Amino acid sequence: MADTTHNNRGQSAGLLGIHAMTSLHPGSGTALGTVDLPVQRERHTQWPTIAGSALKGVLRDALRERVRQQKQLEDEPEVNSGKKQRTARDQANEDRDIVQIFGAPTASSSESAGAVSVTDARILAFPVRSLKGVFAWVTCPAVLDRLERDAALANEVVSFPIPPIGPDRCITHKQCLCRVNDQMVILEEFEFTPEEKGDISPAADWIATHLLPADAAFNATRERMKRQLILLHDDDFTHFVRYATEVNARIGLDYETKTVKNGALFYQEFLPTETVLYSVVMMNASRAKQGNTAVELMETLQEYMPGILQIGGDETTGKGYCGVRLKVSTTGS
Repeated sequence: MADTTHNNRGQSAGLLGIHAMTSLHPGSGTALGTVDLPVQRERHTQWPTIAGSALKGVLRDALRERVRQQKQLEDEPEVNSGKKQRTARDQANEDRDIVQIFGAPTASSSESAGAVSVTDARILAFPVRSLKGVFAWVTCPAVLDRLERDAALANEVVSFPIPPIGPDRCITHKQCLCRVNDQMVILEEFEFTPEEKGDISPAADWIATHLLPADAAFNATRERMKRQLILLHDDDFTHFVRYATEVNARIGLDYETKTVKNGALFYQEFLPTETVLYSVVMMNASRAKQGNTAVELMETLQEYMPGILQIGGDETTGKGYCGVRLKVSTTGS
């Protein structure tokens, strides 16, 4: 049988871990329900997601800014009165590395496509209010099964055991701070009985070590993840990611009367702070003539990748700031 690994097809791949530091609104547009501006969700599971196209745009914008800063680009004055001024952003957008990875700017998009592919970001661990221990991250076997499959797509071996779990039951770290009298875990208004068989620690350790940001500022977060990730039944997990998001009322005020403008009251949904998602990033060799290899372009992406990205809407109100980590497989060549 033919070998179908990505490295043998001249590709490099990695996992992009995303940790929400503030509330996150990957918007899906308007809706007919009670929430006017819901978050993006998968059609078949109703689990939250972030479109790969949005992530790719965020990555390009972040790398473009890093290029502009590192090369200290400045706006170029007009040469002729009829010529539009060429900004530093335009120059960075035409940088050779940016063009090879993400493709040429719109005006020259027919020249060559970009080398990078970014999948939709998938939910991995969802924060839920806990009666004890403040909050817990919850996940489920279906999520961990999919992580193992997606990691293989990124040439990463994930081999931690995924224990079975029944409804209204949970599997926690033996020293989880969310356990009440070591007999129950209460998340929102629901009570779960801890199973003594099975161990979630290998999965929690892997997520903390490989997907949460490596910066020292996240040391406490990584340690909390190791002790407060809780495995629930698939249906229990689905309930929380559907109904335990943040829904905020937004208004517009009339300047003179300081009352709500007619039709200016709406409800917006957010993924809560501490939500953890991941995406698969795959890099091909450059499609430009005499371009770089896939490994070289992935190294460039890692070099320029900032530790913090703003994803989704409401940037000016402090929403969507995420700590990120790009874990690239070292297997193959």
